[in-house]
Amino acid sequence: MSEGGQAALAEAQREHWQQTYCEHPGMYGEQPSAPAGHAAAVFRAAGARELLELGAGHGRDSLYFAREGFSVLATDFSPAGLGQLRAAGAAQQLAERVTTAVHDVREPLPLADASVDGVFAHMLLCMALSTEEVHALVAEVRRVLRPGGAFVYTVRHTGDAHYRAGIGHGDDIWEHGGFAVHFFPRDLVDALAEGWSLEEVHPFEEGGLPRRLWRITQNVPE
Repeated sequence: MSEGGQAALAEAQREHWQQTYCEHPGMYGEQPSAPAGHAAAVFRAAGARELLELGAGHGRDSLYFAREGFSVLATDFSPAGLGQLRAAGAAQQLAERVTTAVHDVREPLPLADASVDGVFAHMLLCMALSTEEVHALVAEVRRVLRPGGAFVYTVRHTGDAHYRAGIGHGDDIWEHGGFAVHFFPRDLVDALAEGWSLEEVHPFEEGGLPRRLWRITQNVPE
């Protein structure tokens, strides 16, 4: 895809997600995702205190992490989603533990080097990001993590039923129902783990289709 095509797709997806959150507030419910439960255990075992969630949406996982005692910076490119997160956080008396920042992961992360203990991203890396943009994002995650810090993320993969369905945008990105997804091959997961300690690549399913995903845990070597 050309640079102009990537920019147009990114803007269309930003508008689509903003509209979706406006029309369906709290669309994923209040219960945390299963990967967030796993991530909390990983972070706790590592002695983590300060977390970053990428693509937090309306905040079901960020608020869960806060209830578990972590301090969380929740980022998303949808102001509507983050507004719902802040409202829910205030209602749950978690405002002191959760801060938000509108941020597009195609840009450098708004954090200093080695400033967080853990990073979580549930299906954020498999949004409409090119392989080059995904590599740049993981490099940014590595930059902001402290030594020994853990990165837990999930992605839909090329074994998913929606792979090669809908509108193809190249680079294993397919759009179905208005949502563009970058379906990961295993070699991309391995490439993103170069220079890290890759702890696991765990297959799981989610939703009614079901969506087929991997949950990846990798650490910055100490």
